[in-house]
Amino acid sequence: MKTANQSMKNEITNFRVAKKISPVQPGAVKLARRYGEQLVCVRHRIDPTGTTRVTTVELVVDQAPINAKPEQIVGVRIGYREGQLQALVRAAGATWDKQAGVWRMPLKVARRLQLRERITEK
Repeated sequence: MKTANQSMKNEITNFRVAKKISPVQPGAVKLARRYGEQLVCVRHRIDPTGTTRVTTVELVVDQAPINAKPEQIVGVRIGYREGQLQALVRAAGATWDKQAGVWRMPLKVARRLQLRERITEK
């Protein structure tokens, strides 16, 4: 059975944001004192009927560095006589690997240029 509070939480998603206030603006200073540095903003939301206003706060609850995954570099075969395609991949940052006889580029570049079928090594 849902409590009144749970029911209100589900309904708030249907409320429209009437005003967004930064922590230093009038109307948010009291909440800024209460929540401190974690306060991002205060929002006043109005229900679809226009009869109820709800004040919400956005808080920072966690912060962590993002560990970026290294780009996967692949070898792509492009024919000797395909000068236009070679110019295109060069412009996209690909480099020629003379020893292997392939163009080296990130997998996402090969996909974007629709060269997946030409990938010879991962």
